Amino acid sequence: MSDTRIVYLRNANIYQGKSLILSNVNFEVNKGEFVYMIGKTGSGKSSLLKTMYGDLYLKEGEGNVAGFNLKDLSWKTVPLLRRNLGIVFQDFRLLSDRNVHDNLEFVLTATGWKDKVLMKEKIENVLNKVGLRGKGFKMPHEMSGGEQQRVDIARALLNNPKLIIADEPTGNLDPDTTDEIMQLLFNICRDNHTAFIMATHDYTIIHKYPARVVRIEQGGIKEITPAGM
Repeated sequence: MSDTRIVYLRNANIYQGKSLILSNVNFEVNKGEFVYMIGKTGSGKSSLLKTMYGDLYLKEGEGNVAGFNLKDLSWKTVPLLRRNLGIVFQDFRLLSDRNVHDNLEFVLTATGWKDKVLMKEKIENVLNKVGLRGKGFKMPHEMSGGEQQRVDIARALLNNPKLIIADEPTGNLDPDTTDEIMQLLFNICRDNHTAFIMATHDYTIIHKYPARVVRIEQGGIKEITPAGM
């Protein structure tokens, strides 16, 4: 796979169990590229994203994400793939019984970090990047929705990912906070040369923060322009 290609799918068939969800998927994402993924609920967006991060296995076609062949993944190699990815959720999924620092430390420990000094430096670094310097002591319930989403993004940045997959990251946020999060995501994409795939239903965001758009529909994927939405 080319050094610039982070995602490569060719003639891929995406299954959920025995059910064929998407067929003949051809899709590429390059380093530092921002891509919106749109489509109706149930169209197959989540199944495609899950295939990219190894939650669903690719049975047919070719697929490579961050240098990992999706058809060769096993229970041993899926964690290695995910260390090269960041995933941002709509509902944040922070551990409610520990503060921000400990939420992030938990992820570092789970992905093989051992040096406490380096872990502390890394946590401070990602919190600074998302505008939460000095907020490591806060509990999730003490934070606004926008702040919790920033923690979620900080968590996705911990292992210097080549690709961040964001599944409706602004779905639970008000318009002003949505603007803050979108500016943050685009800045990370630009400054870190990190590729982004963002699933969204909000066409207002796409018009305000234009980037490449792909649509999932009728069991397949196609490139579109904002005017075609």
